Parts: sequence; C-alpha cells; structure tokens
Amino acid sequence: MALSSMIARTIVRAGAGSAPGDVGKQKMSVNAATSERAAETAPKPYSAALIGDLLRLLDVALILLLGLAIYLLYVYPEEPQTGSQYLVTVLVATIMSGMILHWLGVYWDGFLFTRGLRIDRMLVALVVAFALLLSVAFALKISDFYSRVWLVTWFVSSAVLLSIARLCFGHCIARLARRGRFANRTVIVGTGPQADKLASHLAEYDSVLTRVLGFIEPDREAGRSRPRGTLILGGLDALIRMVRCGQVDQIFIALPWNDAESLRRVTHRLAMTPVAIRLAPDLAGFEFSGRSFAEVAGLPMLPLFDRPISGWSRLLKVAEDKVLAVVFLVLLAPLLMLTALAVKLSSHGPALFKQQRYGFNDQLIEIWKFRTMYHHLADPNADKLATKDDARVTPVGRFLRRMSLDELPQLFNVLRGEMSLVGPRPHAMAAKAGGQLYDDVVDRYAARHRVKPGITGWAQVNGWRGETDTFDKIQKRVEHDLYYIDNWSVWLDFRIIAKTVMVLFKGEKAY
Repeated sequence: MALSSMIARTIVRAGAGSAPGDVGKQKMSVNAATSERAAETAPKPYSAALIGDLLRLLDVALILLLGLAIYLLYVYPEEPQTGSQYLVTVLVATIMSGMILHWLGVYWDGFLFTRGLRIDRMLVALVVAFALLLSVAFALKISDFYSRVWLVTWFVSSAVLLSIARLCFGHCIARLARRGRFANRTVIVGTGPQADKLASHLAEYDSVLTRVLGFIEPDREAGRSRPRGTLILGGLDALIRMVRCGQVDQIFIALPWNDAESLRRVTHRLAMTPVAIRLAPDLAGFEFSGRSFAEVAGLPMLPLFDRPISGWSRLLKVAEDKVLAVVFLVLLAPLLMLTALAVKLSSHGPALFKQQRYGFNDQLIEIWKFRTMYHHLADPNADKLATKDDARVTPVGRFLRRMSLDELPQLFNVLRGEMSLVGPRPHAMAAKAGGQLYDDVVDRYAARHRVKPGITGWAQVNGWRGETDTFDKIQKRVEHDLYYIDNWSVWLDFRIIAKTVMVLFKGEKAY
C-alpha cells in the first residue's frame, strides 16, 4: 500500500474521534501526505550513464559488424582463405577505434545532452583510427594483402551509419529529456536563502538532470508553500520515509556552513540512507560556479583562480608575440613611415604620442601611439575620452582612429615585452564610464591585469571597442577580457587577429 494512502487513512480515522484542539495537527498531516503523494508521482529517472555505455557499445558493434559484413559480401567470395587475416584486422581496428573515441572525449560526461552527441569528435576519431591502421599496415609491409575497396567502404559506411545512429539516438534522448526522464528526484535540506539560491541555480542550469521535489526543514510544519510552488515536505523523518519508499534519488544539504552543529546532526541522520548526498555550497560559493574542488593536504578546497597562461603556454605566448611582431613590423614598415609622415605634416607636434597605462600585474608601462590630437589639446591622462566628431582630433587622426592605425607603434611595446599582440586593451589611467573610474564601476576590473595587455583583444572583435561612456559598455568589455584570460589558446589568438582585420575595415565605434 502506498505511503500516502496509509497516512491519509490514519488521518481520517484519527480525525473522527479527535478533540477540537487537534484540528491544526490533522491539517498539517494532511498537507504532509499531499506533499509526499506529489513526490511519489515523479517517475524514477533513467540512468544517463547506462545509456551512454549502451551507445558506446553500439558504436563499437557497428564498426565491427560493418567490417565483417563488407568482407563477407565483397572479399570472401573471391578470397575465402583470407578469413582469419581479415577477422584479426577487424578486431584490432574496432578496439583501436573504441579507445580513440574514448580518448578524444566522445563519451565525456554530459555528451548525451550535447547537440549531435559529438558527431564531429566521433568522425575525427574514425579518421585517426583508420589512419593508424593504414600506417601500421604500411610499416609492416602488409598493405597489399588487403582490399582497398573493402577498407574505403568500411570507413565511409562506418562514418555514415554511426552519424545516422547518433542523430536518431540524439532525437530520442532529447524527447526523453524534455519529458524529464533523466531528472534525478532531488530534495533540498534547508529553507533559507542558501536553499532558494540552490533551487534557482538548479532550475536554470541543470533542469535536465535534476528535479527538485521540495524542501526539508526540521522542526517546521510540512505543507507550507514556498516560492515557485514547491512545498516544504516536512522534517528529516519525512525525508527518510520518502527515501525508504524509493521516492528520492539524491539529497542536497543547503545549510549555512557556519552552523556546524546542524550540519553534523543532519548528515548523521541521513548517513544511513542509500542515496547520493551532497553538501551544497554556501552563499559565497554561487559566485564561483563552474569550478571543481581540489584536494590540498587531504582537505577539499575550491580553486578560484590559477595563474593564467603559465608554464609552456607562457613560453608559447611569448614566442608568438615576438615572431609575429617582427613579421608585422617588416610587412608594415612602409605604412608606418607614411603614417608618421602624414601625422607630422598635418599638424604641429611629434608623430608619436606616449601615455602611461597599467600593464601586467598593475605595473605602469608607457605605450606608444601615433598622435591623433592637436599637440596643444593633447590629454595624456585621458581625463576626457574622445567622442564622435571630437574637435581635439585632427583630420588625419580621425582616420587613424577609425582604422586603429594609431595603435601600430605598440608593436615595439610587444617587442619590449610590455604588451602582447592579443590581450585586454590597456586603458588610460583616468578613463571613466558614467563619470566614474573603470575600477570603481566593475568589481573585477583589475583582474584584466593578470596578463599582458594587447594591441587587440576578444572584446574589440566582438563589438566592444571605442567609446566606453556607460557602465554597461565597460562591463561588457571586462566580461569579454576575462573570458579571453580564462580560455586562452594559440588558436584563439589567431582567430582574434583574423577577426581584427575584418573589424578594422568596417571602422565602427572608433573615434
């Protein structure tokens, strides 16, 4: 008999002979029964890990069966004596393909819910596996023993059928996910701001794998409504009953970390239950979502920031800067000389303009630019940012700014090791947005200085170059700069350099 039915019948029998003073307790029990009945209707989730393993087996089985089937249809009728030779080759190639599929991350966590189930990585893995097979056959001088038609047909049919199978599989997975069939039935222990924050975060970022049934708060009455229509299911006793009835898959404890006594008491009570139990982050932890814990001296610690672009990556970045800076200086030497001459002839004053800005690790550096303002109106500290049709900017300077040619002398800053070709743009020391210094507008503004500043950057090629007169503009620029720092790669640098050329030809948002 269902737990909720037993509770409801008990309430009815008790209510028939109860005293008037017991009505409140009876209503509370009815609410508890209603909450548990709602939890009981949530379906038991399918195992995403098990289905992922089934897809892994399907991939390997298709590769194996296709190799054997094409052999039997094409090679065997003409060369029946080669059966053992081809069988061994098919087995070795299948095992090799399965290992490469795994190494290239085709089956990493969450792949079931990615678009196309990572067909691109699967195709790359097949190419690598068959290339290795050909290399081994060539090295052992046995490539002439095998039919090229068989091998090519096997490779092409494997790629096509595995792709079709993944598309069909992915369509079914998406339908099941929309119906919540992979969502673990989850109960949150706690009802304070931390629990609310956790529930909102799960609803936004993990709705496929998590369904919050309700909240548990010891010593508080069950059935009381919560925001989003979720109910308090009761105390720890109610939670343990639900677990024993198979209605809960995982428990998240969302209690303040400074309340050590409550945490100890709750975990001690729940330790006997056969479900996954997780300690949710404290309120401060939600500010650093996306990071995983690391073990230091046996204690779990949350890494907040690593040293960016370090080790071999740093050496690669330095080599990239030096080599490309020299190449660009050689290629652009005529343009640099013509630009300097145009600046010099268009108005009185030097061709170059020097300005102090913050560089790596908040150290002051002196950057070089072609002068774009009239010499007597120059603003070394950028107390007032240049705007559209700014009277201080010369006609030649306006063109240089629009095409960002005034930044070219910073290639010498790159050679001196003060800047990189790609990185967050160094801002003038007195630059403001909405009348306030950038550092006062954006909390993590100084985090841009964890790497060398660049001549161009991720923010600039994504539309956030030029004037920063509002809070939103500088906020977006900083967000893009921090994304670049956290996701740096040589490929990203070359991508930014290529996009920079396209942005410069448009000449937008630069005054």
